[in-house]
Amino acid sequence: MGKIKPRMLFQAVAAAVSVGLIATGCGVQTGSGGGDSDKLTVWTHAGGAPKEIALLKTVIKDYNASQNKYTVDLKSFPQEAYNGAVTAAATSKTLPCIFDVDAPNVSSWAQSGFLQPLDLPKDLVEKNLDTTKGIYKDKLYSIGYFEAALAIFAHKDALTKAGVRIPTVEKPWTAEEFNSALEKLKSTGDFKYPFDLGTGDSGTEWWTYGYSPFLQSFGGDLIDRDGFKTAEGVLNGDAAKKWAAWFRGLVEKGYVPAKSSVDAFADFSNGKTAMVWTGIWNSTGLDKVKDGVPLPPPDFGNGPKIGGGSWQWGVSATCKQADAAMDYLAFSLNPKYLSKIAGDSGNVPATEEAAEMTPGWQKGGAKRFFLDESAAFAELRPATPGYPYLTSTFAKAAQDIINGGDADKILDKAVADIDADLKSNDYYGN
Repeated sequence: MGKIKPRMLFQAVAAAVSVGLIATGCGVQTGSGGGDSDKLTVWTHAGGAPKEIALLKTVIKDYNASQNKYTVDLKSFPQEAYNGAVTAAATSKTLPCIFDVDAPNVSSWAQSGFLQPLDLPKDLVEKNLDTTKGIYKDKLYSIGYFEAALAIFAHKDALTKAGVRIPTVEKPWTAEEFNSALEKLKSTGDFKYPFDLGTGDSGTEWWTYGYSPFLQSFGGDLIDRDGFKTAEGVLNGDAAKKWAAWFRGLVEKGYVPAKSSVDAFADFSNGKTAMVWTGIWNSTGLDKVKDGVPLPPPDFGNGPKIGGGSWQWGVSATCKQADAAMDYLAFSLNPKYLSKIAGDSGNVPATEEAAEMTPGWQKGGAKRFFLDESAAFAELRPATPGYPYLTSTFAKAAQDIINGGDADKILDKAVADIDADLKSNDYYGN
């Protein structure tokens, strides 16, 4: 997203206007890098998440009461229009001082000049999980209040009946154990499918967030992270080809549906599948499955992997009150707020201190699995401004592979397309 094409810009501006982000006479601050000299505006994508909005309002209320120099104001917008609106606001120089950003976009927005490096106390930043920090070219551009996590949700009774070992974060399944588990579960005849990958979700980012960790566990990746200048050898090398054969093989062996239903977790809950690959956002539902347990992903040779990086907070490059914005962010990272948002949203607390304050997240707690798993296995998506093209290209390749396409040709074409994009964009400054 380093260079904004005219059509993309038009669409972004149209999206922004449609939700009232760019308009005249609508009460939205414009052209001031965050507003008046004594006012800081915060933008968030979480318009449809009332609990998150309630917490942000609490933080802002407390901050405003803690000092009398600045007033922070919150504006929330629908997630589906948010990224386009930020792009449009950046182009028209109307970004607020503080806004949230999805982790994979941090590098692109930093390189495009939307964000400035954060100047936060080192001891505060060090407390956060690594995957809650948006780092580009060795500089911190964003920091998050929480982390998400992926896991295999399983019917424990089914595994026990099939004679399958229950894996742990300390001792996950090997590739051989996992394949054996699928075969044993299938042979019981108790389930239509022993496993569900959740392929009914057609959204691009799910395919990358959900399935590239398996590729990385095999030893491949979306791009060579040593320089971020080619995908050759990592997305089409031997490791990637082994991943592709395994990925398609799950369908060929009848272990997973080629296309899941829209709600794969519901199918799992209703006993149609023994296990499902899903995220922490379904953990509340898992609590209602009498024998439901979260399990770590298998180790395919290079360690278990899950996707890392969720929504984080940054400061716009045009903010004229940067010191105040940094002060507000530091204030908002108080563990009592991090604890509250984790408790309300069910997401992983960003710090150990917050986890110890949150029921269920303390060591030995019912939710603790997700924090331990994230700390051990989370892999950030590539920190390159070229990520938007990487993710769309990988998602299409993964969809074509699982549907039975020629994996070697598909991966080679993906590499050629990615490398051509990198070259045409001067390697996005890398």
